[in-house]
Amino acid sequence: MDGSHASRFFLEPKQTFQRQYEALRAVFVDAEPLDQVAARFGYKPSALRSMVSRFRADWRRGATPPFFSRTVVGDLRDRARAKTDQAPNPPKSRIAGS
Repeated sequence: MDGSHASRFFLEPKQTFQRQYEALRAVFVDAEPLDQVAARFGYKPSALRSMVSRFRADWRRGATPPFFSRTVVGDLRDRARAKTDQAPNPPKSRIAGS
């Protein structure tokens, strides 16, 4: 297995949500200094502080962070499954009182 190529995916995240996730993980899990994390992931320290604050506030109110949102494909699969789980609705009568 090519460890160097695969490890770059985690060490040098390109996608926005992955970069946010890795930066927040470094702050919360690895307890790295905020200024160092900001520099490593290309954020201004004030922007990372704001991101940390929003994450804490969202977590307290039970909101799921954006990097754990369903994908479009997952949403479509769930919607299709939900439609097949329900009985079809009969057409409504256009005549009042029927």
